[in-house]
Amino acid sequence: MWYDFLRYYPVKIYKQRIIGTYIVDFYCASAKLVIEVDGSQHYDEEGLRYDAARTAFLESLGLSVVRYSNADICIRFREVCESIDDLIRSRIP
Repeated sequence: MWYDFLRYYPVKIYKQRIIGTYIVDFYCASAKLVIEVDGSQHYDEEGLRYDAARTAFLESLGLSVVRYSNADICIRFREVCESIDDLIRSRIP
């Protein structure tokens, strides 16, 4: 995702950015958007609980969090990229 899309996106997107005590996968400051790519560990009970707390913290900072599974990216790469593009465009004044 980074090498094929986000790295070259016309709005600055950071890879593995520290926000509070968390490291987010991707962060677009101008859109106040966090983009997470989730592997299978995110879908068990512990992962879901951790992600919920993490999302609540990020949202308390005024950020929006969007999550895509690894499978989404592998199977629907173009659609995921279009979704991210739409989100960023809608969030930048």
